[in-house]
Order: sequence, then C-alpha cells, then structure tokens
Amino acid sequence: MISVIVVGVLFLAVFPTRTYVGQRSKLAATEQRVAILSEQNERLAARVRRLNTDEEIERLAREQYSLVRPGEEAYAILPAPRKPAPATSAPSKPKDDDGFWGDLWDDVTFWS
Repeated sequence: MISVIVVGVLFLAVFPTRTYVGQRSKLAATEQRVAILSEQNERLAARVRRLNTDEEIERLAREQYSLVRPGEEAYAILPAPRKPAPATSAPSKPKDDDGFWGDLWDDVTFWS
C-alpha cells in the first residue's frame, strides 16, 4: 500500500514539478532569444530605411563600385612600389612538388 502511495506522489508531484522547472528554463532561454532577434530586426529595418534613400545608394555606389556621376572623373591612388629586399643569403632550392603521396613519404622517412 505504501509503495502505491509513493508512486502516486511521484506521478502527482515530482514529475510535474520537474517538467514545470524544465519548461521555465526553456521559456527564459526563448525569451532571451526573442529579445536578441527583435533587436536584430530593428537594426535591419533601420538599414532597409537607409538603403531606400538616394544618398545611401549614391554613397554605396561610389564607395563599393567606384561609380561616378556623368561629367565627373574617377581617380585611383595606388600605393608606392615596394623596394626590393636586399639579398643576404643564397636563394633557396625550390622544393619539388611530389604531390600527396610524396609528401606523405617524406613525412614517414624524415629521419633518413
């Protein structure tokens, strides 16, 4: 009789309580995720509003695609050429490209 009462208490109190606590933790995690996604949606909506303006379209066209208005000239400023490094040692011998199996064999026989 006592074992039936203990099993009844488990089914009526412990298991539902465990389920309730698990659902509460999942709910908190889901609410945090919703808050993060809402913030990202607001930022994306602001970006969409900005991208729908002529000024932003022109800025992106000039910056990313180097486009200019009719009658304007575009100039590209190139970096100065690098000075060659002084040759202090003899040029190294180029390594033969043996492919995968040659590299594997070199790794296996590195001590010889």
